[in-house]
Amino acid sequence: MIRAIVTDIEGTTSDIRFVHNILFPYARQHLADFLREHQHQPEVAAALQSVREEAGQPQADLAAVIAILSDFMDQDRKSTGLKALQGMIWRDGYLNGSFTGHLYADVLPALRRWQAQGIELYVYSSGSVAAQKLLFGYSDEGDITDIFSGYFDTHVGAKREVTAYRTIAAEIGQPAEQLLFLSDIRQELDAAAEAGWQTIQLLRGEADSESRHRQVSDFSQINPESI
Repeated sequence: MIRAIVTDIEGTTSDIRFVHNILFPYARQHLADFLREHQHQPEVAAALQSVREEAGQPQADLAAVIAILSDFMDQDRKSTGLKALQGMIWRDGYLNGSFTGHLYADVLPALRRWQAQGIELYVYSSGSVAAQKLLFGYSDEGDITDIFSGYFDTHVGAKREVTAYRTIAAEIGQPAEQLLFLSDIRQELDAAAEAGWQTIQLLRGEADSESRHRQVSDFSQINPESI
């Protein structure tokens, strides 16, 4: 029996094009000005220092850190410091109405149905927890953050690491075999499965011929009671 479902965001609940064509360019465009204006705020300063440490340049000045962050964005690096800063910048975009968080039409009805069945719902994304809450708080469907019991980001580990899923299972407090992870990325599902989780691969386009996970094309095809 599935007690809790943990879902990825990018490519799973939300179109990858929303992230790559709207969120990422917005953060890149506003990064330098945002950091110059807010660099001394505690949460910004902490994220900047995290980036310095990750880059092995603990004494880097602001201009150098901006260059490092630009390189990280070019690499699509899953940097915890970068993700935190992107989330802070996106907050301004959500608040001023520059965009709303994209949701596929099949997502919310399924989440509501599972919640009504007593299944706890969680999010695990490489984007910061703050960014996750913004996307669902300012989604195309309005504020749906009440659906989720918790959020996880790379502070628990990278999404292709088995230990991350063991940590999440411990924090949720349910046996791994009663947890279901939804993602579009085969390697993430491989790690979850190795940790003992149930898995389903969401593929909005072509099938993944190398995957060993059950594949569906939208949330309406998922029935937790049959897993």
